[in-house]
Amino acid sequence: MIRRVTLGLSVLLGGSLAIGACKGKQAKADAAPEDPAARTPESSMALPVVGEPVRRGDLVLSVVTTGVVRSEAVAQIRAETNGTVQAVPVRPGSRVRQGDTILQLDPRPFDLAVREAEAALEEAEIRFRGNLVSDSIVLGPQGSEERYRNALALSGVPGAQVRLDKAKLDRERATITAPFEGVVDQVSVAAGERVSPGQDVARVVDTGRLRVEAQVLEHDLPYIRVGGEAWVSAAASGTPVRGRIAALLPLVDTAARAGRVIVAVEPGGRGTERPPLSGSSLMPGMYADVRLEATRLPDRILVPARAVIERDGRPLVFAVKRSRAQWVYIVPGRSNGVETEVLPDSATGRIPLAPGDTVLVEGHLTLTHDAPVRLVRRNE
Repeated sequence: MIRRVTLGLSVLLGGSLAIGACKGKQAKADAAPEDPAARTPESSMALPVVGEPVRRGDLVLSVVTTGVVRSEAVAQIRAETNGTVQAVPVRPGSRVRQGDTILQLDPRPFDLAVREAEAALEEAEIRFRGNLVSDSIVLGPQGSEERYRNALALSGVPGAQVRLDKAKLDRERATITAPFEGVVDQVSVAAGERVSPGQDVARVVDTGRLRVEAQVLEHDLPYIRVGGEAWVSAAASGTPVRGRIAALLPLVDTAARAGRVIVAVEPGGRGTERPPLSGSSLMPGMYADVRLEATRLPDRILVPARAVIERDGRPLVFAVKRSRAQWVYIVPGRSNGVETEVLPDSATGRIPLAPGDTVLVEGHLTLTHDAPVRLVRRNE
């Protein structure tokens, strides 16, 4: 009897455990879709991409050419007096401001020359006063303007004053300073060296004010206007730099059938693919590619040219919406290689993008529609 009860309890307990296990498995199965650990987090799948905003503005169509970067000021500094170099506080590559000392000559000979000239002037003034007294005794106390000038000339005061001024000027020239802010490109003398007037001592280059001399074919010259925008880029500079067309020179080279255009590079004019103002990495002597403003199409919806790709023969861009890259088919218009205008759709008459929308310019070539993305900076 006891054995039957025990067996019955065992069966009941086993059934209860089996039912509990089944309910536990079912509960886990029901909870699985809501368990964050059971899903792959979107953040781990999001691809890093680079985006730029859509903007409304003028599309500038341009003429592309090449040119040479030059500095607005290159000063070959020469000694203006004889002397012995006492100190050269700069070296090639030093950045200097206007008035900074580049070379200092030994000041002692110049100080002595000034003192000597001052003494000679004092002697001449004494002679002048003596001549006036002598003339007063001989010719009477009342003198004329001519008597005064004669006494002054005979005393040697004017010549002594000139020699004193020259001695002071030579003393000032003993300190050679930078004529403008720039970078020292060359130093040709060393301490202890004797220099003479006209001898090269240093060269200073103004790297803050640059210009580009570019050639433009004669059939493109009518489209170029003074004051128009220009973009300058060199292999070493990396990013385009903004400038302005400063001059269109009058002579056309008959051999090259091209005219010359001067582009003034704006201080701090570095840009990006649609370059905003920001320091220039251009350097004098570089060869550069130049894009000159030729035609301006006002009030357009513009996207970066690199954002436009094709899928199945249709142009589109990837717009970022809620951390996902979504296809947006567009009707592209004219492009200057940096920006492309977006035209209204022929069916709806609407433009599917608005100023301020973010479109992808890097990391988007292999994306699929609605792919999770993460915006990063270009240098990341």
